[in-house]
Formats: sequence, C-alpha cells, structure tokens
Amino acid sequence: MEIIGAEVQLLLKHMRQQLIRWLGAALCATFFTLSAVAQNDSAVKNYPDKPIRLVIPFPPGGATDVIGRIMAQELSKTIGQQVVPDNRAGDSGNIGADMVAKSAPDGYTLLMGALTSHSINSNLDKDRIKYNLEKDFTPVAIVGVVPLVFVVNPSVPVKNMKEFIAYAKANPGKLTFASSGAGAPQRLAMEMFRYQLGLDLLHVPYKGSGPAMTDLVGGQVLSMSETVPAALQFIQAGQLRALAVTTNKRISQLPDVPTITEATGLPNFDVVSMFGIEAPAGTPKPIIYKLSAEIKNILQRPDVQERMLAAGVYVNYLSPAESSKRITRELNMWAKVIKDANIKVD
Repeated sequence: MEIIGAEVQLLLKHMRQQLIRWLGAALCATFFTLSAVAQNDSAVKNYPDKPIRLVIPFPPGGATDVIGRIMAQELSKTIGQQVVPDNRAGDSGNIGADMVAKSAPDGYTLLMGALTSHSINSNLDKDRIKYNLEKDFTPVAIVGVVPLVFVVNPSVPVKNMKEFIAYAKANPGKLTFASSGAGAPQRLAMEMFRYQLGLDLLHVPYKGSGPAMTDLVGGQVLSMSETVPAALQFIQAGQLRALAVTTNKRISQLPDVPTITEATGLPNFDVVSMFGIEAPAGTPKPIIYKLSAEIKNILQRPDVQERMLAAGVYVNYLSPAESSKRITRELNMWAKVIKDANIKVD
C-alpha cells in the first residue's frame, strides 16, 4: 500500500508540473496575442503615422498617372502624411498591380488602378497574370471614369449611328475599325458593339492610340472607339465625326452626341475606362473606410472636379462595397465579350 501511495504521489506531482507548464505556455501565448492585438489596434488608430506610397502602374503622362497625382496631392493635404506617387510601369499595368498585391496589408502601399484595363487583362491573359483582382485587393474607392466616343472618318457616308449600322450591314467586311491593342477598352467596346448588333467589321490593330488616331484621321482606317480626351480635338476640328458616346448618359464635353443606347436601342450599354484606388487584401477595414471617406470629401470639391475634367476624367465616387460590386461586374462583362468575340492576346 505504501508503494502504491508513493506512486500516486509521484504521478500527482508530475501532473502538477505538466499543468503548471501548460498554464505558463497558455498565459504567454495569451499575453503575446493580446500584445499583438493592442499593437495592431494602435497602428490602426494612429494611421497614418508615416508616408503612404501610391503605386501608379503606368508611365507618367497618361490618365492613370494624372488621376493618381491629383489624388496623392490632395490626400497629402488632408490625411496628415505625404502620399507619394510611385510610377511602376510595365506589362500593361500588371507589374505595379502585382507588386501592390504582394505588399503588406497595412495601408501604406496602395494601387492607383486602371480598373477596366486590369479587369480585361485578368480575363484575356489569366494564365500569365499573377494577381487575382478580387481576391488579392480590397477596394478603397472608385474615383472616376473616362468615357469613350465612337468616331468615323468623314469620308464614311454616314451622319449618325443608324446610318452607320445600315451601311455596315450593306457592306459586310469592308468597314475597318482601329484599336490600340487586344486588351484595350477601346477594342473591347467595339467588339461588344459589333457582336451585339451582328456587324461584320474588319479589325486593324495598332500599338497604341497615337498611331491609330493618326491613321483614322488620315483615312487609312475608317472607324474607332476612343477615349474622349484623345478624340475631342479632332472632333472639334471636323477631322472626325462623333456618332455616339459609350456611357449610359450624355457627357458635358459632347452634349449633342447621343449615347449608344439612344442611337441604337441597345439596352444598358455602358462602357468606360474606370479608375480607382485599391489596397492589398487583408488591410484593416478602419483604414479602408478612413481613406475612402477622405477621398469622397476630396472628390466633392468643385476645384478637384474641374482638374479631373480637364484631363477628361469624370468624377464618379463609389464606396468600398459599391466598388467591389462594380469590379465584379466589369470582370463578368469582359469575360463574356472576350469569349463571344474570341479575342486572343496579341
């Protein structure tokens, strides 16, 4: 009995030691967890406490760059820290986007996204694109859109979109349309228009909008869907004829030009180049909401709206939740267009 009692005491002593070790480990884990949570809460509460980098995935001078620099300048005035534009161009915007997707989700690295182009690229070249536009980013805000306009060379014997459609149907395969590349919104808008109306148009690809516009004005190609900023001077000079804008409402820069829906009866035709700010997935929601609220206030100012419009950008703020829905809509819309038109990477 004494031997058994000694064994029991030894066992109880061992169990007490194990329990003490377990409790010690649990307390340490709890302490470090609470400490990490407290540090995270403090980081969110004090955000931002250092400069923010706004990655612009295109070269200086384009629409994405102009919008990004306006937003960086204005956010720097209101948020208490410098927002520094950082051009990381290459691979149709994919290099900069991928870099932001892989950045720490702390609110200090953001993407000035050309969201329509990113949506198209994600569908057109999905085997090569390294990021997932929905899973690897959290939308902060959509900030603006650049409308497109359907233009023809004046040598085309049409005055409006109904005449263009009739002329195209009477001359299948003879009317050409230019584009600045396979994944350009301008190309996809034309393919969407052509497919929905059953038109046989001949695509002539170019490397960039500049050469395409030069040949369009010169009559080497006959039609094109182009951004309003790129086409406006030629329309005003009478070198191109505007038949319709691709937005769901008429625009102030071309108030006499009807929408595609007005001109053709195609329902819900709304194609724009859309721009917005995104953060890496996992960025704390309070940081997202704080940034989005600041952006909303900035975009409500008339002086900012004027600066954006001077660059051809129409302010169109959408909240994080609204932005997420719009990006999903873009992805689904372009997936269908690419499949229907059988578009391949150049």
